[in-house]
Amino acid sequence: MHLYQVDERIAPDGNPERNLTHIRESLLLHVPLRPEQVRAMPVESSDLLSATSQYALDLQEFAGSPPVFDVVHLGLGPDGHTASLVPGDAVLNESHSGVALTRSYQGRRRMTLTYPAINRARQVLWVVTGSEKTEALQRLLDGDISIPAGRVRREQAVLFADRAAIGQPAATRKGGQ
Repeated sequence: MHLYQVDERIAPDGNPERNLTHIRESLLLHVPLRPEQVRAMPVESSDLLSATSQYALDLQEFAGSPPVFDVVHLGLGPDGHTASLVPGDAVLNESHSGVALTRSYQGRRRMTLTYPAINRARQVLWVVTGSEKTEALQRLLDGDISIPAGRVRREQAVLFADRAAIGQPAATRKGGQ
């Protein structure tokens, strides 16, 4: 198994805003993957355009040309973004390259997989949590292509959502616990 990143903020290694920091803390400390099995997006490069192209080549060398992932894990933002495919960004229209750089979003530029790479995946796994995502989740479920997440291929997709995201109150435990 190899883990490739779907998207990453342009920030120094170890920065708490980095997805890789969260991946290390929540997954890699608990799963025995060797360092060469974790393919981080090279967002610390001084030449981000070349780094983006190199990451795309790495994907092709590992997963074929064009690359096909077994599973792509996605989240959903309150504004309907997924990966770093955010409303209004030109990268939403990328139809050739599987990896691209975004404009600044929430204070950081990002490197992201694009729709061509995501939509070739054999399986898409959505994980959606939090009440602030209820409206975006409903729009995703309705197939609303006006939000970036709505343009991800729905076939072969599995979605997990918590009660808050689907607009239900949290379950109460017996005995007031």
